Amino acid sequence: MHNYLDFEKPISDLEGKIIELKKLATEDESIDTTDEIGRLEVRVREAIVEIYSKLNAWQKTQVARHPQRPHFVDYAKTLFQEFTPLAGDRKFSEDAAIQAGLARFRGQPVAVIGQEKGNDTKSRLKHNFGSPRPEGYRKAIRILEMADRFGLPVISLVDTAGAYPGVGAEERGQAEAIARSTEMCLGVKVPLVSVVIGEGGSGGAIAIATGNRVYMLEHSIYSVISPEGAASILWRDSTRAREAATNMKITAEDLKSLGVIDGIISEPLGGAHRDPDSVIAATGDVIANALGEMASRSGEQLRNERRQKFLNMGRNL
Repeated sequence: MHNYLDFEKPISDLEGKIIELKKLATEDESIDTTDEIGRLEVRVREAIVEIYSKLNAWQKTQVARHPQRPHFVDYAKTLFQEFTPLAGDRKFSEDAAIQAGLARFRGQPVAVIGQEKGNDTKSRLKHNFGSPRPEGYRKAIRILEMADRFGLPVISLVDTAGAYPGVGAEERGQAEAIARSTEMCLGVKVPLVSVVIGEGGSGGAIAIATGNRVYMLEHSIYSVISPEGAASILWRDSTRAREAATNMKITAEDLKSLGVIDGIISEPLGGAHRDPDSVIAATGDVIANALGEMASRSGEQLRNERRQKFLNMGRNL
């Protein structure tokens, strides 16, 4: 069953009528609803085009959080072959919010790191809703060190509302783990390609997204804090999240114009959740092109270019 966002009501109403007509035709074969269904399907497409051509920042935030949007496990299943997950940070425990391991990407050995939110109550609890604890980032550091040692390109898929802010996480050094993961991303001498596939929240995202190439899906968001968090701090009113989202410049278009990201990956009409296979394939093509462009660079070049890329941010604003 499709989950509709609040601004998708016109689409919901039309698709509901289509479902009713199909059910009617199934129950009574003497009734021909083909023409009416065809007309409604045209209207659905027109409604989707109209609505999604003018999404504001808050609506894009809702799309980025859509429960049926493809997650890390969906990308891993399709993009990577022989994916071998590696668990634990060798210091405290395993954190399922960050998935990491070794795989082949179109025949090339790579290291893979990504955040997984889960897609039902059980898996969301298992993956802590995609909010990593310190051991998750220390696991990422372990994979980055391994990739650097063996010369494996790194692919990271970002999808988190932010790092877990619990007392236990803070006691175990959440800030230090995020800082060291970011430092490790900046220091590796291998290509590092990052893609924000949903939410890119705060340091929880940048800890694995400090790459040579950083891309965002068309309806994903990337921000220093969630719109709700920003509204709570600025106005002590989380209901002003819509206003905060607009002012924070969190959409892919905003961040591309500011030079924070390198490119935008187009999503299917109506968002990635309406056609996961096509958006995953498009993401794979972009990653492959980026790795191809960096294949001839030395390790020192890759590291220096990555560091300079982030040092240059904001200088011309």
